[in-house]
Amino acid sequence: MIISTLSFSLMNSVVKYLDHIATFELVFFRTIGSLILGTSYILLKGIPLLGNNRKFMIFRALTGLIAMSLFFMSLKYLPIGTAVSLRYLAPIYAALFAVLLLKERLKPIQWFLFLFAFAGVIVLKGFDKDISSTGLFLVLAASVFSGLVYVLIRKIGNGDHPLVIVNYFMFTGTVIGGVLSINNWVAPKGKDWLLLSSLGIFGFFGQVFMTKAFQIAKTNLVAPLKYIEVIFTLLVGVFWFADVYSLWSLLGIIMIITALITNVIIGNK
Repeated sequence: MIISTLSFSLMNSVVKYLDHIATFELVFFRTIGSLILGTSYILLKGIPLLGNNRKFMIFRALTGLIAMSLFFMSLKYLPIGTAVSLRYLAPIYAALFAVLLLKERLKPIQWFLFLFAFAGVIVLKGFDKDISSTGLFLVLAASVFSGLVYVLIRKIGNGDHPLVIVNYFMFTGTVIGGVLSINNWVAPKGKDWLLLSSLGIFGFFGQVFMTKAFQIAKTNLVAPLKYIEVIFTLLVGVFWFADVYSLWSLLGIIMIITALITNVIIGNK
């Protein structure tokens, strides 16, 4: 899980660094790299490429594409650690969608923790005047769509291999990202090619090692480790991008992550 979170942190950092590249061009390079690696693995292992629950996998792919595009856009406006922390509100929206769409129930303490996490957002925005409203809107919208992705994956269930589900997402992102980036294409120069190529590699290994972690250890032990990504990303923001986080920003981030980790532990019990 630590390798996974480090991979995702590096991927997000490269996206932040390449802020001169159009969003959908970044989406294209992010997805085509993972598509090539994922398809190669699927064919090598003899896994059915198209899967079974195709309709919901297409819905998941489109929803995931919207979430990723909005998140990449938000990185142009927000410190990277703040953006990643706010994106992690997705499990709250996932829980709310599960109540509405899957008729699941939540414990009263979970509702309190969700409110506590939102209070962290208010602290983050209300007291830190440097937080961009545009960036905040984009990343909150991204977390809503990410929450819907979780519910769609649960709806798909275990009938399809995880890499097949991911591959639908990567294929959709490659096609739509490629088409939408034609008019705004920025020709990569020098090390841009290497950095753009790394997006798919970091993203692919982030997915693979996260899946492996959940396969070999109990969920309530593994899931909280996802939030190590916030620590990695904050450090990258400080040392690579010279991001400055006020005490209010750090307090808001701590409130959000504390609430979500506690919710994961309680939810799994």
